[in-house]
Amino acid sequence: MDEKPLELPVLLKRRLQAQVIGPIHAEMVEAIGREKADAILDSAIRKAAIAEGQAFAAKEPGGETSMASFIKLYELWTADSALEIEVLEATDEVYDFNVTRCRYAETYREMGLAGIGHLMSCNRDGTFCQGYDPNIKLERKQTIMAGAECCTFRYRYQPEE
Repeated sequence: MDEKPLELPVLLKRRLQAQVIGPIHAEMVEAIGREKADAILDSAIRKAAIAEGQAFAAKEPGGETSMASFIKLYELWTADSALEIEVLEATDEVYDFNVTRCRYAETYREMGLAGIGHLMSCNRDGTFCQGYDPNIKLERKQTIMAGAECCTFRYRYQPEE
């Protein structure tokens, strides 16, 4: 028997997760209010993203991560045209790009979950790095999920001293 977990395209995985998370979030909102429900969901998703980053780092040969290995991971998030990106710069220290189309945002809107889409997907981006390689930092000023024309991803490899 194959012990490897089934690898699903990330967009499909997020849709399936949203089908479960959406109704749970709605129940939490009803029971404890939006602010607390959002905070719980945000915390849980961030912790899951860090754990996922750690799992991906552990798969790297010798557990050695870099900006190059991180950039390669983006193939997973862009698969099936889930993200259309315009790369501005990709080096050992910088990975800058704009997302010009986000099917994650489109999916959450179609599901009636646009109000929590940023909690389920966008908030993963920077926290994933904490688990994968804490030297990689994300600065993002805008997202399609929040209504902007594009998402601005600005990753920097900044070794801690």
